Amino acid sequence: MEPRIRHAWDLTPRQAIALQRDLARQVSLGGKPPKKPFLVAGCDASGSGRWSRRDERLIAGVLVFRYPGFEIVDHVSVSRPSPFPYIPGLLSFREAPLYAEALQQLKVTPDLLLCDGQGIAHPRGLGLASHLGVLFDLPSIGVAKSRLVGKHREPGRSRGCSTRLLINGTVVGRVLRTRTGVRPLYISPGHRIGVEEAAEAVLAMATRYRLPEPTRAADIWVGQLRRGTKCAPQSRMRALRKGHRRESATADPHSSRASCVPWPRR
Repeated sequence: MEPRIRHAWDLTPRQAIALQRDLARQVSLGGKPPKKPFLVAGCDASGSGRWSRRDERLIAGVLVFRYPGFEIVDHVSVSRPSPFPYIPGLLSFREAPLYAEALQQLKVTPDLLLCDGQGIAHPRGLGLASHLGVLFDLPSIGVAKSRLVGKHREPGRSRGCSTRLLINGTVVGRVLRTRTGVRPLYISPGHRIGVEEAAEAVLAMATRYRLPEPTRAADIWVGQLRRGTKCAPQSRMRALRKGHRRESATADPHSSRASCVPWPRR
C-alpha cells in the first residue's frame, strides 16, 4: 500500500506546524464506516519513556483484522529511532513515520484505521489519525485515552453514553463511555468519516474492554515487543475471538446503548 501524499519528516517544529495547517485543509469529514465484512487496522506505538528525546527508539505496530470476528489477516511492526522529539500537538511527526513505513509493508489494504491518538480534536485539526488518513487517503478514527483540546460535559455512567467534544462551539468528536463506570474515550474522526459514525464504529468494536479490540490488541502486542517477548499476535487473538463469539451469542443486541440516548444533541 502506497501513500497518496509524501513529505519530509526531518522538520523543525515551526515547519511541522506549517505542514499540519496545510494537510488539515485536505481532511475530508463525513461518510460512513465500510460495509461488513471489512478490514480494520489497529495502530499503536511504544517508546522507552524518554519522551523529549529526538532519537528515542520507538516500536510501532499495525494489526489488520477482518471485522466482525477479529481474525488477524496481517501484521507489521517497525522499530527505529524517532526523527522528532515529543512536543504536545506534534505527536504525529514522532510516530507517523513508523506507522507509514508499517502500512507500506502490509500485504492487504485496510478499509479503516483506528489510531491511538487524536483525529481532528487537535489544535490545528490534524492529529495522528487525520495525518495518516490524509497521507494514505483512508477512513481513519482517533481513539484517545485523554483530552488534548476542547470542552465537554461528562457522559452518563452507562456503556454507550456520550457527549459532544467542542472546540469554539464546533463539534470535533464525542466523549464516549465504552464500559459502564469506566473512564470514557475521546473519539474524533480522522479522515473520510463523520463524528457520529466514528463513535458508533468504536463502540461496536469495544466488545469487552475500554479500548476497541484493534487498538487494544495492537497495544498489547507492541508492549510485548518492547519487553522482548517472542510472540505472534495471532496466538493471543484466538482467545479473544472465542470470547467475542461467546459474548455475541448471549448479549442483548440493544445492550450497547444502555439507558442512554447514544449521541445526545446537547
